[in-house]
Amino acid sequence: MAGTSLLALIDDITTILDDVAAMSKVAAKKTAGVLGDDLALNAQQVAGVNADRELPVVWAVALGSMRNKAILVPAALAISAFAPWGITPLLMVGGAYLCFEGFEKIAHPLLHGGHEDEHHHAELAAALANPAVDMVALEKDKIKGAVRTDFILSAEIIVIALGTVAEAPFAQQVTVLAGIAVAMTVGVYGIVAAIVKMDDAGLYLAQRPGAGAFTVGLGRFLLSAAPKLMKFLSVAGTLAMFMVGGGILTHGIPGAHDVIHHAAEFMGATPGAGALLKAVTPSLLDAVAGVVAGAIVLAGVTMAGRFLRLFKRSH
Repeated sequence: MAGTSLLALIDDITTILDDVAAMSKVAAKKTAGVLGDDLALNAQQVAGVNADRELPVVWAVALGSMRNKAILVPAALAISAFAPWGITPLLMVGGAYLCFEGFEKIAHPLLHGGHEDEHHHAELAAALANPAVDMVALEKDKIKGAVRTDFILSAEIIVIALGTVAEAPFAQQVTVLAGIAVAMTVGVYGIVAAIVKMDDAGLYLAQRPGAGAFTVGLGRFLLSAAPKLMKFLSVAGTLAMFMVGGGILTHGIPGAHDVIHHAAEFMGATPGAGALLKAVTPSLLDAVAGVVAGAIVLAGVTMAGRFLRLFKRSH
């Protein structure tokens, strides 16, 4: 009897773990859209830090990210337990913010031109070259800024993950959200550490005494690939933000998901390329919806900002 009970318990645990693994896979897939931008943003945050301090800075930001998630995961679980009706509105807000952030990245060069970025880089270079500048304070400011950015991105990840397990038992919600929080932090900042040291590794290999042609060539390849990888992550991250954010919004707007489904079925009837078109149509339409939503939110934010400035001047 005891053996039977033990086997039943093991079977129940196995079933729960299978459910957790399946839900974690879905949650990871949905939150992956945020990661490209997360990687690019966090790697850029380390720009301007001395080479020997890059990894300590990444480690400090990673610890800050874990602290962020230690706040966000219980908050998300509390919402799920006591105010489950709030999950969908939070998802919609998170989706709209993703779309806004993606569109703002596209519109920034058009609205502000490249002179602001050039001025920022010039100020940073001058600070690094000035011995009077407190580099410890500069480093701490960078870490604080990166942790603030991470809080927003982590909130997006946790809310999206929560939406995938909203109907699951509480224990499984805890397991999935905690697992996603740890996996995303370790994965993101492990890759960020590799990215920020890629050019240093390339320089070391290219200038290594007695290095062969293959080693030198590999070093030069890493040196040239590092900025291209950053650019790719930025572009891929922006596209993913539109797709994920737009997908969240179309699932939350009544009827929108059905329209996309019918469009995919219609494109699937195309001779020859029907299967491919059916597969890519939902993602493309989600991305289009994300671009439109991002433009609307950015316009609203811009108008609100101008109104506030005019209001302050008049008073």
